[in-house]
Amino acid sequence: MQIGQIAKRAGVAIDTVRYYERHGLLRSPARQPSGYRLYEEQDVERLRFIRRAKSLGFTLNEIQELLALSGRREQDMAGLKAAAAEKLADVEHRLGELTRIRDGLQTLVASCPGHGQLDRCPILAALANEEEA
Repeated sequence: MQIGQIAKRAGVAIDTVRYYERHGLLRSPARQPSGYRLYEEQDVERLRFIRRAKSLGFTLNEIQELLALSGRREQDMAGLKAAAAEKLADVEHRLGELTRIRDGLQTLVASCPGHGQLDRCPILAALANEEEA
């Protein structure tokens, strides 16, 4: 199948297919005499794998590692579980940071009346005062 067909079947853009090829996540396909790329069904499955991993927050480097692990199906699943657990811990850490940021912003927004002179703005005062930030 050609690049447009694989992109549609995998649910990605054509440029995404090319990008993954350039970065080694997808093998370089054979080419027809006309120069068109020629993909196989396994390439569709690989693209879907990459798309689902991206949607779970895995980076391209992490996806490369997951793909390498998935290629060794006879091995124990401990490595794959460890990679997923590490990603989960990272996501939980980022959620904690985002929660802290949200809470700080909520406090700042609630403290500001939204009118009056800027030199009396509690948001500016909090940002300028290292102790309260």
